[in-house]
Amino acid sequence: MKSAPRLAAVLAAAAVLAACTPRTSDNSASDQDERTGTLRVWLFQEVGNKPKEKVVDSVLAAFEKEHADTDVTVEYIPVETRAQRIKAAFNDPKSAPDVIEYGNTDTAGYVKDGGLLDITEEFGAWDETADTDPTARQSVTVDGKVYGAPYFVGVRALYYRTDVFEDLGLDVPRTQAELIATAKEIRAAEPDLYGLAVGGAYTYGAMPFVWAHGGELATGEGGSYASAIDSPAARKGIKAYTSLFGDDNCPAKTCAGMGGNDTVTAFASGKAGMAIGGDFSHAAVEAGEVKGKYAVVPLPGVKEGETAPAFAGGNNLGVLRSTSHRTLAVDLTRRLASKRTQAEMFDAMGFLPTYSDVRQQAAAEEPFVKPFVETLAPGTKFVPASPAWSGIDSSLVLPTMFQEIVSGRKSVAEASGDAAAKMNDAFGSAG
Repeated sequence: MKSAPRLAAVLAAAAVLAACTPRTSDNSASDQDERTGTLRVWLFQEVGNKPKEKVVDSVLAAFEKEHADTDVTVEYIPVETRAQRIKAAFNDPKSAPDVIEYGNTDTAGYVKDGGLLDITEEFGAWDETADTDPTARQSVTVDGKVYGAPYFVGVRALYYRTDVFEDLGLDVPRTQAELIATAKEIRAAEPDLYGLAVGGAYTYGAMPFVWAHGGELATGEGGSYASAIDSPAARKGIKAYTSLFGDDNCPAKTCAGMGGNDTVTAFASGKAGMAIGGDFSHAAVEAGEVKGKYAVVPLPGVKEGETAPAFAGGNNLGVLRSTSHRTLAVDLTRRLASKRTQAEMFDAMGFLPTYSDVRQQAAAEEPFVKPFVETLAPGTKFVPASPAWSGIDSSLVLPTMFQEIVSGRKSVAEASGDAAAKMNDAFGSAG
């Protein structure tokens, strides 16, 4: 990252935290709202966590200075065990934290579990939220109520080897058909390379193909959903993605079991001409064999000039319903998710801000961000706001579908039909 101008410094003059006490409402499971004492916060442990800790510590220092007789303790928890720890906290309020960081696909499940506090009123009163990306806002919303504050967003685009494209005289693909053809051309010319590294277990690398063809994961709203993964449009996208598994691009025997990290690792190590990777993959690619020999563009859609819709991943911050420090916890959440803090976190960790205007400034400051911001511009996609999604995801319904197709065990119609049935069972059980 550049040392100057830093995005946070640019925003510092404009990002003045509101001095008034946040409004409160009465939906907390606790009947207490203590204005002093100790707040406990759980945030995720990152690879190279020190820069994140520095940003957080700065927020906490300002918070404690303004709130006399208040202390904040932060525990950085492993991402791998977050689900068990957070759900255990929901069941044991006495040992639970006041504020947590959580994956944005977990919102609906955590709301159903009764763990998150409804902060709709406060969220609407924060001036900065007017600039929140619509998909990020969706990720904290269940049945029209807001249960957290977006913390950062992650999105994927197309990484490609500039040296390989130059050597083979290739143009950057402008459509998905060109992408598939280019991948196979690279493989034919360079048999030791995957043309486009793909993975049968890479759900969010595959879904842009489905979405670009007009398909959806599910249809519905208000917590009631039905799978749409077996629709004619979705099947076209599934067929396009699974056509990339084979000896003419990425052999099924190797690539069927690959996930997103595997495909990025293959690209970074020089074993692929292209890969679908996130803004969060930048550091790994920069540390690999292809440093200085790659570029990134938005993943093309079906038609020239279109961008394939990308999944808007990322994390949120939420207040637990069991907190006995409701007003303080909500205020701390606001500060941790503010424009200024997100700008500082971008400078420190490279996390993309959830505010559209702050992202534009990030793109101006750091060129590598531009294609990801361009990917976000036409709109992104998110998972169904159903508590069933976490079970669908963890039981590998979609990876199983892709793997059944690329192995030849089932046709696109059969595998997508079976996946739809499993999804509908989960949606039905979730109520």
